[in-house]
Amino acid sequence: MAVGADRSPDDAGSRLADRLNYLFATMHPPGAPYTNAHVAEEISGSEEYGKAGLTEQYLSMLRNGKRTNPSPDLLRALAKFFAVPVGYLLGDLSPSQAERVEEEVRFLVAMRDKRVRGIALRSVGLPPEVQDSLTAIISQFRQQMNLPPEPGGPEGPAEPDGEASRGLR
Repeated sequence: MAVGADRSPDDAGSRLADRLNYLFATMHPPGAPYTNAHVAEEISGSEEYGKAGLTEQYLSMLRNGKRTNPSPDLLRALAKFFAVPVGYLLGDLSPSQAERVEEEVRFLVAMRDKRVRGIALRSVGLPPEVQDSLTAIISQFRQQMNLPPEPGGPEGPAEPDGEASRGLR
């Protein structure tokens, strides 16, 4: 979503808060989402993230929209931590580009599950018509179980099985 002249800074902050909260809810190790304290400590204490100064309190304010203008270094660090383009956090992507990022996030989360990975890897090399048949079978099972047609629908992505930890950087 490109930041346009018709959008107020509060709108931009709200989008940043929404996107940060989406990443916190989605991109985390098995078991529980990251805490503000954990992310702040990781980013502040690591050369990998440029030692961008970040406190638990400031991250909380970004997530609830009370602060809306973090430094470019901090945005780069947060984007790197969650393995997304910085433009996603800035709101500089078109709606279709932002949706593509979220789709990739859902895919990465799903691939942490060894059973999902196994199904995907077993389909490699099969003819396209067989892959289409497998997709149709999976869709039928999803419908029978009252799941949304696509993963990451209203119920959200499947939880990983604990095999992989973070695995998303």
